[in-house]
Amino acid sequence: MLALTKLTLSHFRSHLRAEMHLDGRPVAICGDNGAGKTNILEAVSLFSPGRGLRRASASDMARRPESLGWKLKGVLQAPDQTYEVETWSDEGAARQVRIDNKASNQIALGQICRVVWLVPVMDRLWVEAAEGRRRFLDRIALSFDPTHAEATLAYEKAMRERNRLLKEQITDPAWYRVLEAQMAAAGHRIHQARTQAVQRLIAAQETSETQFPTASLELVQSDGDMPLSEADFATALNAGRGRDMAAGRSLTGPHRSDLIGSYAAKGIAARDCSTGEQKALLVSLILANARALAASEGAPPILLLDEVAAHLDAGRRAALYDEICALGAQAWMTGTGPELFAELGARAQILEVTDHSGASEISVT
Repeated sequence: MLALTKLTLSHFRSHLRAEMHLDGRPVAICGDNGAGKTNILEAVSLFSPGRGLRRASASDMARRPESLGWKLKGVLQAPDQTYEVETWSDEGAARQVRIDNKASNQIALGQICRVVWLVPVMDRLWVEAAEGRRRFLDRIALSFDPTHAEATLAYEKAMRERNRLLKEQITDPAWYRVLEAQMAAAGHRIHQARTQAVQRLIAAQETSETQFPTASLELVQSDGDMPLSEADFATALNAGRGRDMAAGRSLTGPHRSDLIGSYAAKGIAARDCSTGEQKALLVSLILANARALAASEGAPPILLLDEVAAHLDAGRRAALYDEICALGAQAWMTGTGPELFAELGARAQILEVTDHSGASEISVT
């Protein structure tokens, strides 16, 4: 099992100080809008690599008006052992990580803790620009491979430099060769990780009985096929310099990929489905991600589901809770009232969050 059994927040968002003791069951967090429920989910998301579920800067996470910095501490129960994890930021500096009292990094954090989330901003996934779907897929790929973030950062850095040369109409090939080699190496890794993530999601959906609709998925390129190898990608970048220079940007690579989804049973593109169907497809993919991780890692990830219950009817809400419990996942869920979690009964811990003079307080109900 993978679960946080203790979580402490210090000067994080609306929480001056909060300490929670958990027993591994799903956690239902209730409270009024603005009380600080999502802030708890964001804190849990920072026990995985990256900028968390809000993609915020470290400085934005500090409690106002002090802005002194923030710190999170957790006891993480993993399948093989228990870890003490700390992550913090001092006065807006890049966040740091310590595992079992030793300085560490975010890749190491990703190797011991997998966290998957679904938040309201993702409800527009199927109708927004392709960038949002790439980010969604990259987060899933990162859950399987904590080094995926390194590849995306390396690719983006090299591409920015190449684009600068293109805009400045630099023609010296020596300037391009190093950058294109970096883009080819990182870009091939990115494409492979995304392709494998899609295949794992498809397999996890096909091998499980669920009341949520199955999503057909396809990874496509806006400009034709992605080069099959690192060498082919480098060759394509070399050959495309003239076209790219005319455009002022790189026109080939994983930054031109898109994740296309459809409601499999109906044969309808996800973008054309109803709002409820789009939400159900997203839940289906998050559950598939969890099942795939459980199969490969020996335990499901920690799930963060922000306001998910409010958008599901009673039948699908009960089905979601049943699947979470069958997986054995510690799911952290938010909702305005405990009635949204009635179907869970004693299978969940209930936390109530209230606001007192601008500070969030947490109590067990």
